[in-house]
Amino acid sequence: MKFTADLIESPWLVKAYEPGLIRVGETEWRESILLVPGRPVESWPAASLEEVTPQMLTAIVGHRPDLVLFGTGARQHFPHPALLAPLMEAGIGHEVMDTAAACRTFNILLGEGRPVVAALIP
Repeated sequence: MKFTADLIESPWLVKAYEPGLIRVGETEWRESILLVPGRPVESWPAASLEEVTPQMLTAIVGHRPDLVLFGTGARQHFPHPALLAPLMEAGIGHEVMDTAAACRTFNILLGEGRPVVAALIP
């Protein structure tokens, strides 16, 4: 599913998502990724929400976003609230949604120039 009319010029723009695949720019990813505008797209070691650790979130805090979007795959799944403690302690907002919704939301916030990070599980 294509998401945008390509009105945003950014190497971090999510151009398409389908279960098992995320396309950022012209690169297709079949693994979880971390999108941090201003940094190269990188593989994220959590293949499911259950594999996310507080240490992974502490690393995200270092990027100093206002908001972290979690894309949890084809269906929305919520993490245990204690897992999100590093974000809450740093005053960073978070939203948990299915990956398609997280990709669309990321693109909107990216276009607005907002400091946002997306952790996406395909």
